[in-house]
Amino acid sequence: MRDDAGGMPDTMFDSATITTAVQLASRAPSLHNTQPWRWVYTDEALQLHLDPERVVRATDRSAREAVISCGVMLDHVVVAMAAAGWNSDVERFPDPNHPDHLATLQFSPLSFVTDAHRRRADAILARRTDRLPMAAPADWESFEPLMRAWLAAGPVHLDVLTDEMRPQLAEAAMLSESLRLYDSGYHADLAWWTTPFATTDGIPQSALVSAAESDRVAVSRAFPVTAHTDRRLAIGDDAARIVVLSTDGYSRADALDAGEALSQVLLEATMAGLATCPVSQVTELHASRDIVANLIARDACPQVLVRIGLAPALDDVPPPTPRRPVSDFLTIA
Repeated sequence: MRDDAGGMPDTMFDSATITTAVQLASRAPSLHNTQPWRWVYTDEALQLHLDPERVVRATDRSAREAVISCGVMLDHVVVAMAAAGWNSDVERFPDPNHPDHLATLQFSPLSFVTDAHRRRADAILARRTDRLPMAAPADWESFEPLMRAWLAAGPVHLDVLTDEMRPQLAEAAMLSESLRLYDSGYHADLAWWTTPFATTDGIPQSALVSAAESDRVAVSRAFPVTAHTDRRLAIGDDAARIVVLSTDGYSRADALDAGEALSQVLLEATMAGLATCPVSQVTELHASRDIVANLIARDACPQVLVRIGLAPALDDVPPPTPRRPVSDFLTIA
């Protein structure tokens, strides 16, 4: 809130502020919508923990993708608290003896809440994972430099793949799927997290695509197909730009950094009116990940890809995917 003069924010800090921010931030995307986070608020500090019971072990044996998901929500919380008038001081991995304790946040008042703070928080609610074919993003020549500038000072590298690289990237996606063709644990996990009866987590049928739609998006996970009609026929094959986020290693700290960077890319693209879809299956296995590493021609470790494109303005906005009640993952001591 702002005072009558529109300057210093009139803020009150209490557990309700934390609860509202964490609830908003839980719109963060996660692998199969597993929501693998746990938050504890105590002694005026907010702690982020990985919930190991929500790690998809057949897909994510090292919990790397779960930590990336937690990193997205960590940045979402920082964004939500800024919109409420609070600056976040983040200490990552504060206890070396407890690697599942990913971060501790403490807060101080912001001197001024800008429209950009509020718009970024609004983008958390507006963002959707769009698995359908997309048109090429408008004015990419202006958006790409801004995206690079956001991450320039941080530990995460950003590369944009060229159209000439798409066949090799599609090959990496096909290789990833073929290597898991007979992995019963992997397919059992997919079936579990895409059940039609999911109410608070998992991927609902409305967020999945038909076989024909999947064929037009060469870089996508092979989820169980749905009976949707073939949508966005005017677009044809997917023309989204594909961005690779990479780090200097594959440590848990690298994964958390990648998640925070992914949050920035998703929210800024949403603010620019662009559709997004994180792509992680091509970085889950060494063979396909090596293909991506060769494409970016950088001595770095690919963490996650993002498809960024344009969805038709007349498309119906898909319903939000389910989320757990905030009381399930936030403890206020």
